[in-house]
Amino acid sequence: MSDTLTATPVDAHLHEDGSLERLAIDTIRTLSMDAVQKANSGHPGTPMALAPVGYTLWSKFLRYDPAHADWPNRDRFVLSVGHASMLLYSLIHLAGIEEIDADGNKTGNEAVSLHDIEQFRQLSSKTPGHPEYRHTTGVETTTGPLGQGCGNSVGMAIAERWLAARYNKDGFPIFDHDVYSLCGDGDMMEGVTSEAASIAGHLKLSNLCWIYDSNHISIEGGTDLAFDEDVGLRFKAYGWNVIHVDDANDTNALAKAIEQFKATTDRPTFIVVHSVIGWGSPKAGSEKAHGEPLGEENIRLTKRAYGWPEDKSFYVPDGVAEAFRQALESRSKSLRDEWVAMTDRYRQAHPDLGAELDLLLKDKLPEGWDADIPVFPADAKGLASRDSGGKVLNAIAGKVPWVIGGSADLAPSTKTDIKGQPSFEANNYGGRNFHFGVREHGMGAVVNGMALSHLRSYGSTFLVFADYMRAPIRLSAIMELGDVWVFTHDSIGVGEDGPTHQPIEHMATLRAIPGLDTIRPGDANEVAWAWRAALEKADRPTALILSRQALPTLDREKYASAEGVIKGGYVLADCDGEPEVVLIGTGSELSLVVDAYEKLTAEGVRARVVSLPSWFRFELQDKGYRDSVLPPATKARLAVEMAGSLGWDRYVGSYGDTVTMSTFGASAPLAKLADKFGFTVDHIVEKARALIADAASTGKE
Repeated sequence: MSDTLTATPVDAHLHEDGSLERLAIDTIRTLSMDAVQKANSGHPGTPMALAPVGYTLWSKFLRYDPAHADWPNRDRFVLSVGHASMLLYSLIHLAGIEEIDADGNKTGNEAVSLHDIEQFRQLSSKTPGHPEYRHTTGVETTTGPLGQGCGNSVGMAIAERWLAARYNKDGFPIFDHDVYSLCGDGDMMEGVTSEAASIAGHLKLSNLCWIYDSNHISIEGGTDLAFDEDVGLRFKAYGWNVIHVDDANDTNALAKAIEQFKATTDRPTFIVVHSVIGWGSPKAGSEKAHGEPLGEENIRLTKRAYGWPEDKSFYVPDGVAEAFRQALESRSKSLRDEWVAMTDRYRQAHPDLGAELDLLLKDKLPEGWDADIPVFPADAKGLASRDSGGKVLNAIAGKVPWVIGGSADLAPSTKTDIKGQPSFEANNYGGRNFHFGVREHGMGAVVNGMALSHLRSYGSTFLVFADYMRAPIRLSAIMELGDVWVFTHDSIGVGEDGPTHQPIEHMATLRAIPGLDTIRPGDANEVAWAWRAALEKADRPTALILSRQALPTLDREKYASAEGVIKGGYVLADCDGEPEVVLIGTGSELSLVVDAYEKLTAEGVRARVVSLPSWFRFELQDKGYRDSVLPPATKARLAVEMAGSLGWDRYVGSYGDTVTMSTFGASAPLAKLADKFGFTVDHIVEKARALIADAASTGKE
């Protein structure tokens, strides 16, 4: 459709003079238009089209107390179409949601003021281009990468079902909230949405409602350029209840659809809402209404079509915000007050569960949560770190019931099943073992949603498949969630599976994610401390990188305590005086480095072994500590890791070297992998000698 200057006529049923409903809807629309125009950047069309949907859901159904945005039993509203952020910011503003700081205390400020809306998409504003969790009160999850919000909402619905199964007792419905996600054509095209929808249908999550904005427009033009399937039929095949609303402006039809969702008890609901993007504007129905400002003249014409003051920007008519907030409060304040009183009675009737619930909601762990973590005796044969990881996980799970998770159909290999616990299925929402199927991307988004509901959730697969879930891993770091990502089969040690299953570059890509603690422990006792590190904070995700093959369990009476993992890197074995060479190892190569150290020491070489399982944690330490581990005066440094060399230069320096896959190439034969790629004690010793000689000849020792 071409960009004309003729406004699309506004439907008569929205032009009932004096209607607060109409005023509220048009307020959302015009705030969105004005904010995008002032920023000269953004997406006005979808908020304009979906204003009636947001208004209907929030004013008539959403259980949400604006004065207590952290009420645990509130309904969740997820804006998966994160580019339409002005819809959410307008709703938060009109609802009068009160801001909560990082410590859970009210600040006395509006979560989103009119001034904040005027600062839309500006640096450091509370109204960034896409909603950000922890940054703006009222935002339930960070959305932007399409499909992620859909997956998060499935995780939130799962969390509600699990929490209800564990904590609800007769007369105490502690958890009975619903989860809504607003999604669009872009979400429907992304594969992660299909994975998450399939999981939700299988689990019959009747507390989950997706509202799909079917406007047939994408950035390039009409969706028929690339997307013409019957999405409703697809969701019927997934096992969802599918409802169509022919006109997004028909608030009565929208209300009836949501009522039908609330009456459905055996499956999730998918409401297909047919809308016109940029409704009421000269750009209505065009891709030009999607991702660019309407323009001053078009805004003037659109406001005229709405019957809106043409010369007013960021205008909220008298009574609109008050009525909108009152609609929420009249329904939700009493529910929240009753819930608080009920939980007080619950603590008396069920003191153990009450105390447990208080810890969970505060993101704390029980006293002695790590008391049963085993200490592994020295053992030359040892065991795979996936095996020791499974033992540690189960020791923790016995103390912390809300540590729950699963795998992408690989639990027997990743060793992440919780022993003696049932599976989470439609007939048992109290199970702790999750079967995500071969859906790594969906698993990542779902696990994030569970973590957003205070569960200490984890997901596992082979390290090579971390590529399939990079987006949710990255988002877990951005949102500062406490997820644990368990990746096993971490090196060429997978052997017979060949190069497709040998994760050469994956360590570097995970270490590159700011805020993600990537830990590759070198023996069973480092695994134990790695799990402690992963769970000590609920505001940091961790990637645990574990082996398929057995790793010797080091003698900790001879070598330093594995507690050094907490600092990311530590001196495992040392010499008298300043070392001539520092050998650095992680994971399965740590024992090789130790053996090389012993051989060099026997030759009279002053050598040091540094275990460096977590670069992230090591960089958090002060310079004094880092220099005490890696002394600047020692230039001969050798890092050994069955992965790419990218990034190791920061630790080995300009004069150091590595023994990595980058040294020898990326493909491998099926036999003698370690010999082929130089991961032998003799090769490490040879490289160390060469570095020492080079340092001596150039005066760099």
